[in-house]
Amino acid sequence: MGGKLKDTTLLSEPGNEQQEIKGKKKNKDKKNKHRETETETEVQNELNPKRKLEATETEGKKKKKKKCENGTYEENPEGIAGKNEAEQSTDGHKKKKNKKHKEENENGKVAETHEGNQESKSEDDTQSYGKEGDGKVVTTGKNVEEAKYKPLKSFTESKLPDNVLECCKNFKNPSPIQSHAWPFLLDGRDFIGIAKTGSGKTLAFGVPAMMHVLSKRKGKTAKRANPLCLVLSPTRELADQIYDVLNDAGQSCGVSSVCVYGGTSKQPQISALKSGVDIVIATPGRLIDLIEMNVCHLMEVSFVVLDEADRMLDMGFEEPVRLILSKISSTRQMVMFSATWPVEVHKLAQEYMDPNPVKVVVGSEDLAANHDVMQIVEVLDDRARDQRLNALLEKYHKSQRNRVLVFALYQLEADRLENMLRKSGWKVVAIHGKKAQHDRTKALSLFKQGTCPLMVATDVAARGLDIPDVEVVINYSFPLTTEDYVHRIGRTGRAGKKGVSHTFFTHHNKALAGELVNVLREAGQVVPEALLKFGTHVKKKESKLYGAHFREISADAPKAKKITFNNSDDED
Repeated sequence: MGGKLKDTTLLSEPGNEQQEIKGKKKNKDKKNKHRETETETEVQNELNPKRKLEATETEGKKKKKKKCENGTYEENPEGIAGKNEAEQSTDGHKKKKNKKHKEENENGKVAETHEGNQESKSEDDTQSYGKEGDGKVVTTGKNVEEAKYKPLKSFTESKLPDNVLECCKNFKNPSPIQSHAWPFLLDGRDFIGIAKTGSGKTLAFGVPAMMHVLSKRKGKTAKRANPLCLVLSPTRELADQIYDVLNDAGQSCGVSSVCVYGGTSKQPQISALKSGVDIVIATPGRLIDLIEMNVCHLMEVSFVVLDEADRMLDMGFEEPVRLILSKISSTRQMVMFSATWPVEVHKLAQEYMDPNPVKVVVGSEDLAANHDVMQIVEVLDDRARDQRLNALLEKYHKSQRNRVLVFALYQLEADRLENMLRKSGWKVVAIHGKKAQHDRTKALSLFKQGTCPLMVATDVAARGLDIPDVEVVINYSFPLTTEDYVHRIGRTGRAGKKGVSHTFFTHHNKALAGELVNVLREAGQVVPEALLKFGTHVKKKESKLYGAHFREISADAPKAKKITFNNSDDED
């Protein structure tokens, strides 16, 4: 008994306790230093293909021999450690189970699943699951299990005309969203697509739109006076990008498109509309102007697409969108594509779509960062950001050849950064909402071509834009929402390539610290200790207007009335 007391006393002595704390701190410092070294090495490897190859070969040699749990060594000729017997046994069990493709549910109805994943289905609301390149694909809606809606494995399986499929000649197979969307869209179903940017969404609705035009023409080649298809976009840049894709795709099959947006002269757009066009791609504001000028008529439109629907409502376009849809026949086919599925978009779908539309989710409805992007977050003081930005450009953009995108929060900040970087000797362009459309188009073109591979931008460039080979994204200012952060860093690491994002986080952003920590952890990224000091609390977000306490409002609920109060100061 005395021995036990003596041991306890020794453990509680101040000298031993301090020594133990010092030891833990020393180990922690070593771990942090090792982690920083690993991160730095990974960044350099991503930006230097030769160095990355050497590192991969070295790692492969290290892994040729791996000690297993039972004490033996396992040889691996490819340099990759194999699974242990327990994992192999589990995988074998899963494969055996996944060989089943059909299973009767409680109602005796057969439910089809894709690639072995199964789920019971109700008669009115069925689901299909398939494992694709972008993750799990979930399809919901009425009668979605019918054989004619089976996802396409190849372009030839779609049985579309060669002149329509000409736009797909550079792709081996349909992307997951195209594979699942085309059977429903070509059958005239109302459709909701949830998929990340860069997943082939434009052709997912573009090819069915062209087929819709050709079927309505009934063999006639002449252009129609009024458009048959309408695509609404939240930004000019995205509208222009959609136009480029659909215009090129339509040339082989004779389907014409026009793009209308603000910030530029109306006259060329008016002339194009008057000459006859099949598909109109538009931003809401300019389209309403042209409708009110009586030069754009939507009475024959029967195929409507809302692209980036969540972003459109975030930017305050809900009322303009409703006004535009009121000008279109109720017999239209309605298509909505969105990266996320917030309450506001859900309500819009309830009002303007069939009661049970088809909904395809590629990956998840919840926004998650691209795992091909290495995320580095630095907690900095505001005044240190300029110097740090220049230091990072020296590191990532020393050759001034690779594309680097710097995000600012406000237009004035973007202008200031552009001037500061130019004075520091960097060749740079900038885009934001207040710049003239000609200047925005020119800057974006120079950046895409690589003539000026350094660009400063506000969040107008955060979504939808397909800018090839952006190697590094630097968030000079953290955005107002974590969703915008995910979209920003999604400008790199596209088409299977690796990318790097470097983010400055200040005390002004501390309310978003918890959400950012979750994004980093979900993607397996390093979470800096300084970020954790702000806390990891995440505020529940249900509605932008009412927070977590709100009640779902039905589509047929009466609209709120505007109340006007008289100003007592004017009654004299």
